Amino acid sequence: MDLQLKGKTAFVSGSTGGIGYAIALGLLREGTKVYVNGRTQEKVKLTVDKLRKEIPGAFVEGLVADFAKVEEVNSLFTLLPEVDILVNNVGVYGEQPFETTGDDVWFNDFEVNVLSGVRLSRHYAPLMKAKNWGRIIFISSESAINIPDDMILYGVTKTAYLSLSRGLAKYLKGTNVTVNAILPGPTLAEGTEKMFEEISKDKGISIKEAQIEFIKEKRPSSIIQRWAETQEVANMVVYIASPLSSATTGAALRVDGGVVDSAF
Repeated sequence: MDLQLKGKTAFVSGSTGGIGYAIALGLLREGTKVYVNGRTQEKVKLTVDKLRKEIPGAFVEGLVADFAKVEEVNSLFTLLPEVDILVNNVGVYGEQPFETTGDDVWFNDFEVNVLSGVRLSRHYAPLMKAKNWGRIIFISSESAINIPDDMILYGVTKTAYLSLSRGLAKYLKGTNVTVNAILPGPTLAEGTEKMFEEISKDKGISIKEAQIEFIKEKRPSSIIQRWAETQEVANMVVYIASPLSSATTGAALRVDGGVVDSAF
């Protein structure tokens, strides 16, 4: 299927690994011009080189910015004044005991997980509206609905993206600019490797068994009973980024393997 993405320009925040990298790769496969992003020049260059090897001839460039630093976010707009597709993917997470997670961590995580999407969308949305076409996609999480008790802060930031995406979609009503949130469930990425190694060591089981153990203990409502691959999430994002998804906006689209126990 031709997703009609050839010639479109996309920016994917936090795309040197994990879901962000898979999204960039998926968009490049469809002929999209993609700008990837990371916090260091070294990591960004490695990512660009890797993507160019995967898809020879693809247009991919890198932009360095730490989304905890507003001045670095603002510099992006000079380097990349306009895009057709904005994927707000960057985010931080980790175990965050509620009693001992201080204000500094709350402010930092809001800066990265929420205000990154606010700032990028505030710049690019009016430009999309002016040309009457665009896609804004927020990578939320099933944790926005299934708030984890050991990561309440993370859940709160991902719930904020649901409000932000819905409100922005309504703000852009009547235009050909769509805004949606994607809610991945447990997804295999670089950040999960250490966790699996610890579970494997503690319980004397294999990495694969550790993955299954996590699903059974932490996400027992999962229907697929496994971790998703990053490309499975990216497939949904690439479709939503395409002109073929023109009637889908203001939606919270789950790629959670059925973890959220609801038909809606």
